[in-house]
Amino acid sequence: MQAGHRRFHGILGRVTPRVRLAWLALAWWAALPQAQAQLPAAEPLRIGVIFPLTGGSSDMGNSARIGAQVAADEFNEIGGFLGRRIELIVRDDKADPDTGVQAAQDLVLKDKVTATVGFCNTGVAAKALDIFQANRHVLIVPCATGTVITAKYAPADSYIFRTAARDALQTRFLAAELARRKLTQPALIVDRSGYGDAGLADLLQALAEVKIRPAIVVRFAVGTKSLQDELRQARAAGADSIIGWTVGPESGVLAAARAQLNWSVPQFGPWGLSHRSAFEASNGAVEGTMSVQTLLPNNFLERNNAFRLRYRKLSKETLIGSMMSAAQSYDAMQLLFRALFEAKGDLSGPALKRALENLPRRYPGVVTTYDKPFSANDHDAISANMLWLGTWRNGERAYFYPEDAKRASILRYKD
Repeated sequence: MQAGHRRFHGILGRVTPRVRLAWLALAWWAALPQAQAQLPAAEPLRIGVIFPLTGGSSDMGNSARIGAQVAADEFNEIGGFLGRRIELIVRDDKADPDTGVQAAQDLVLKDKVTATVGFCNTGVAAKALDIFQANRHVLIVPCATGTVITAKYAPADSYIFRTAARDALQTRFLAAELARRKLTQPALIVDRSGYGDAGLADLLQALAEVKIRPAIVVRFAVGTKSLQDELRQARAAGADSIIGWTVGPESGVLAAARAQLNWSVPQFGPWGLSHRSAFEASNGAVEGTMSVQTLLPNNFLERNNAFRLRYRKLSKETLIGSMMSAAQSYDAMQLLFRALFEAKGDLSGPALKRALENLPRRYPGVVTTYDKPFSANDHDAISANMLWLGTWRNGERAYFYPEDAKRASILRYKD
């Protein structure tokens, strides 16, 4: 019997993710008692989805929504969950905390979805977390990166999981890059939002760890159309580099100001600098800027290429609004689908939480290959060894260091 299991899982490792998921579905169907297996085919299994689909963060939100839909469509093509189709119940939080809270309450308390994948904005997610936790409802966050999101509750008790790189990882990555380049006087240009507040605290700690002291810290309001005055302050303070901590559109405004002032210092930022909104807001001035990435277009990786093709077929977009949002949302859904089967018919929050913390098989996702992505002590799937330095090159995201494109084919398991 054990030899048979080894042969089965050996074969699983050589087939495509879609075929592998189909085989696992059939295996669980056969293992379930007949009474459990006889679920009504017409009754969908509903999964909640909350993203900013309108407003300044809509490139993140719509990319994440489409990524989730690609995963659901694939799952339904192989029969769904024991004959039940996956139905996404979608809510627009408009990047507004109060709207996000209402959307969370609707999904958990009124729609009674089985689990939820959602949130792109740290401030919106942070205000809604208590709803999921109090109702023991599993939430997987594929975009929002604030460190607090998975730190508010102890993992052993928490129902909050994440498939994005938390800010503590991103800030340390940037601090290490500055130290490597011997840039010792960065200007921190940070927006006045919950995301900016939390990111600034992480940035200051990360820079202190490599003994770098900012030349200046300048705050600004989200929605600003010019950051020239802020950059003039930074230049007068003797800054040798810029770290802009904000979302996509304002990252573009910052890049445009740097170009308008003809100031050639390097510009760094978190993953929002890679959003299409950053490129558009800057009229292309983001070319050459650097940001932290979990995923970039990569012709060496079959999963990467296949996902981009499926996404573009569904979205009709030439340039994906936020490739990381899309892929991290897709992977979050796929991990949730695997947890559904591991729960063996018990779709309660506690059962899904235990299943996510104990996924027994590796899943070759788009962002990385997930091997024990979560545990009872850790609900963040992304670790530091999965990050890349990205840039804009000829109007597309790319690896800043070209050799990284080939290095990305090396499997990176959670550190």
